Amino acid sequence: MEIKLIPIGTIHTPYCENAPFTDYEDAEGEFYVEVNNEYSAGLYLLDEMTYFYIIFYIHKPDKRPMLRVFPRRGNGKEVGLFASRSPNRFNPIGLTIAKIKRIEGNRIYTSGLDILDGTPLLDIKPYIRDFDMKADANMGWIETS
Repeated sequence: MEIKLIPIGTIHTPYCENAPFTDYEDAEGEFYVEVNNEYSAGLYLLDEMTYFYIIFYIHKPDKRPMLRVFPRRGNGKEVGLFASRSPNRFNPIGLTIAKIKRIEGNRIYTSGLDILDGTPLLDIKPYIRDFDMKADANMGWIETS
């Protein structure tokens, strides 16, 4: 089976080579998601939401994927790739949640993002608290690291 994804826009950040590991809510610089003009009508009423999911293609992975990884937040702990948020994936699809600051035309200005400038945007979806938050979710292995 062949799967073909068509980017619907581009993500813009101050990061060209490395996205720092930091508190992205207070990150310095301009961060925005630019939807291609032909899709901009799809942004209607998104500005009434506080957060949204950004689904993107990781076009500059820095390593080949491995089934066991040592995440930055793991304090040296080894975990399975699928138990991590490593950007080095067999299918390099990224997912993050960002705060919507404002929408101007086809641009969604956001809180900071740990994404490289020029990253292809695959999709966006609203973050809806009652659907997306799971009160019984835990931190798994991160709590024990």
